[in-house]
Amino acid sequence: MSPEEVAILALIAASKKGRTIDPTQAARAVYSGEDPEGWRKRLPSVRQAAIHLARSGQISIYRKGKVIDPNGFKGVYRLGVPGEVPVAAPSDVEPDVELDAESVVAE
Repeated sequence: MSPEEVAILALIAASKKGRTIDPTQAARAVYSGEDPEGWRKRLPSVRQAAIHLARSGQISIYRKGKVIDPNGFKGVYRLGVPGEVPVAAPSDVEPDVELDAESVVAE
């Protein structure tokens, strides 16, 4: 098992139930160099490790909160436990009530 795969599985196991991880977390976890931006060079290997783990059923790859096919996805993605519906982060949740300028009273 590659260091990237180990990092992905450990981060997912340590995350709260229903939460996904950002692949950059795994890249940062396996990078040990001096360059503060050097972890970015590990992202392609993290992506390949995620694809391998998803194909073997150990994790799921999510895009916009839905499980996606690991064979040919594009764009931003997250990693999580297979079969769990990810919980939206507070910033991802739309408010129940929309406020307009007239409904906000300045103090």
